[in-house]
Amino acid sequence: MSLLSHIPAGAVPSGSFMTFTLRPLRAEGFSAAQLTLAFEQAENRLVTLPLPWAGLDGDRDCFSAEVQLPEDYCGLVWCSAVLTGLDGRKRREGRIQLTVYDGGAVSPSWFGEGVTYQIFPDRFFRTAVPDPTGMVGGRTVHQSWDDAPDWRPDERGEVRNRDFFGGSLRGVMEKLPYLEALGVETLYLCPIFEGAENHRYGTGDYEKVDPMLGTNEDFSALCAAAHRRGMRVLLDGVFNHTGYVSRYFNGDGSYPDLGAAQSKDSPYFDWFRFTHWPDKYESWWGVYSLPAVDESCPSYRHYIFGGENSIVRRWLRAGADGWRLDVADELPDDFIAALRTAVRTEKADAILIGEVWEDGSNKVAYGVRRAHLWGNCFDGLMNYPFRTALLAALSAGDWSLFRQEMETLLEHYPPFAVHNAMNFLGTHDTWRILTQLGALSADIPEDKESRSAFRLPQEAARNAEALLKIAAAVLYAFPGSPMLYYGDELGLQGCEDPFNRAPFPWDVPRGALWDWFAALGALRKTCPSLRRGTLAFHAAHGPLLLFSRSLEGQTIFCAANLSEGAQAVPLPDGVNDLRPLLGDGLLTDGSILLPARSASLFLCEMEEDG
Repeated sequence: MSLLSHIPAGAVPSGSFMTFTLRPLRAEGFSAAQLTLAFEQAENRLVTLPLPWAGLDGDRDCFSAEVQLPEDYCGLVWCSAVLTGLDGRKRREGRIQLTVYDGGAVSPSWFGEGVTYQIFPDRFFRTAVPDPTGMVGGRTVHQSWDDAPDWRPDERGEVRNRDFFGGSLRGVMEKLPYLEALGVETLYLCPIFEGAENHRYGTGDYEKVDPMLGTNEDFSALCAAAHRRGMRVLLDGVFNHTGYVSRYFNGDGSYPDLGAAQSKDSPYFDWFRFTHWPDKYESWWGVYSLPAVDESCPSYRHYIFGGENSIVRRWLRAGADGWRLDVADELPDDFIAALRTAVRTEKADAILIGEVWEDGSNKVAYGVRRAHLWGNCFDGLMNYPFRTALLAALSAGDWSLFRQEMETLLEHYPPFAVHNAMNFLGTHDTWRILTQLGALSADIPEDKESRSAFRLPQEAARNAEALLKIAAAVLYAFPGSPMLYYGDELGLQGCEDPFNRAPFPWDVPRGALWDWFAALGALRKTCPSLRRGTLAFHAAHGPLLLFSRSLEGQTIFCAANLSEGAQAVPLPDGVNDLRPLLGDGLLTDGSILLPARSASLFLCEMEEDG
């Protein structure tokens, strides 16, 4: 741990006054200190200033100084210090990250308050078996909803993802009461625009809903119905690439438009980067069916966000409440900033979420430090670091690293990004969470053929469910929006894509796991401290975790025990009037007694100072 600290802690707005303090042991005999600030986004400009001795703090000297950050600087500041001893020796301390953001940038608050539910539209609910005749892509439709998704490569060795189940927007609308019962407040829909593949991440036409999902009017009807229930709708925007089968590239000639692969006179030709026209071109990660676009192309930018009738604005006008941007690291910062401006122009409280798999405050992509969280870019990011740290804790039976990783993230992220983080246990890009947790106590087949039909043995499934309930309690109690991937509330299983994208099992009875998620959703919806409260860790050692969320006199504690036996976790001093909210934890002698492998939530009031 660095001896260098700053107040205020965490990320700060431009122009902030900050106090930097260095605390070496008195016995080490240091007589002077110097602070260096490196402003990375200002060509690593260095500011060096003395840290005068400011007194003692127990057995430590304090060297401290106040600094005002530039009013116009946003980005990272790398903070370090040098101590000088009475004998002339020197020691370097720190190189800690300080995130400086635009304090004038405003982000909506609604997203981070409530539960988000991710839907893979083709697999959620169908009202009828669709006829694919005339639809692009040479599609097949499973007649039985209980079929497994196709995964075997074709004669060219490719998995084409052209098998559909026929889930629709009308199907989603029909299941809104089900989602409301889970406490859902935001629907996050994987791409809904016309596309040849069932995942629709290779967009064929940004201007129309895929006909198997319904019509543009169906989308507006879904949004209106969701809004009446207090829900909002988040769309998936895939703007780094289009589909090979699309009106823009038109690699197979499915569209009447003159595509870039058909003519250099196509209005879309400049959107793509050909190395040898028409058969060699840049594509997303080398996948031929996903030709990459040139995001610097003026006509492409105008089409996506430049005009009043641009893609991002027209769909907000149609009823959407925000966008999640796919592969955000592959979109230029100025592209994202301009898109954000268009979003806010159309709908002032619309949200913009980015897909980033790492710490988004210091992410480097293609040699460039990204401005994702410095203000006027994203409102929040998908929180893969949360999932990674949580799974590591569940695997090791030790919460210490989880706390360390989360406190680092909370130190790096501005408050708006902490609040609007999209936290989750699983997505369409990960294994099903129950299968992932079951792998801790069951052997997973190595060959894909066996994994396609793999289901956890009964004992492993029980163990996984116990861990999933713990993980869900932490997820729903943590700052940021808890995002539930469709079917996880029923213990849907599956390894990698496409086994993690099976149809929703509507015939499976709602059991104890569903009840747990519904109870968590109700608490998240009704408890102000879970929606907006500050976070404090009280214990995170070995198998025991205790943290709280507090707001305006209301405090909720989340307690978890990963051990094989009952454990007691002490409560902080001054806690009284605890009331059990969820779980089997008991209050005893200033502690919470937790059964083996369990989590509990308690409502409490803190004693007022004085």
